[in-house]
Amino acid sequence: MAMSQKKAPGKPVKKRVVKGDRVRVIRGNYRDQEGTVLRVLRAKDRVVVEGVNIVKRHQRPTQENPDGGIISFEGGIHISNVMLIEPGSGEASRVRTQVDKDGLKERIAVKTGNPVPRP
Repeated sequence: MAMSQKKAPGKPVKKRVVKGDRVRVIRGNYRDQEGTVLRVLRAKDRVVVEGVNIVKRHQRPTQENPDGGIISFEGGIHISNVMLIEPGSGEASRVRTQVDKDGLKERIAVKTGNPVPRP
């Protein structure tokens, strides 16, 4: 009898993407697609991006949905497969954080050096 085992946690991925950011997918089947981040699943290192990784699920009839049928929704993709789009130039760029003199963290686009505002 095999028991399900949880995968040993690896090195955590830094999460510099937040809900509402515009991102571009850089790897996988949805490469070069852009969308807005709907949710960030921090425990699983995944993000749900609008219009990317559409999953279909067969749902049996319930009281809320008496017809049942096939529903479509966005599935998650790994956070390392998306890159933040800088609002000013519209280009995808890596992001680093910088601490101001006041002690506030600010996201900086690596390509241009411009700050990236929070949505």
